[in-house]
Amino acid sequence: MVEVFKTNVTRPLLAKLLVGMINGEMPGHRANFDLEDCDRILRVVCTQGDVQSGRIIELLSGFGCQAEILEDQAPITQRFYCMAYARSLVQ
Repeated sequence: MVEVFKTNVTRPLLAKLLVGMINGEMPGHRANFDLEDCDRILRVVCTQGDVQSGRIIELLSGFGCQAEILEDQAPITQRFYCMAYARSLVQ
């Protein structure tokens, strides 16, 4: 499962810290940020079921950051590309 969040994270060091916490504390989850995107995207892949979105939002909130699930409005071909990209992160 893949979940994409819109965040207000702007600092690369904070993004690195948050990714480390998600990857370390949430089994099966792998995260990465795209701070270059206008929505400062956080992508999270979970290989063991659904992404624990509420927990991720809480974790970011604990660091004074906001996150909300970005609704999927991509064309079907882009969704397939995203799924292939997510799989490559896990391997």
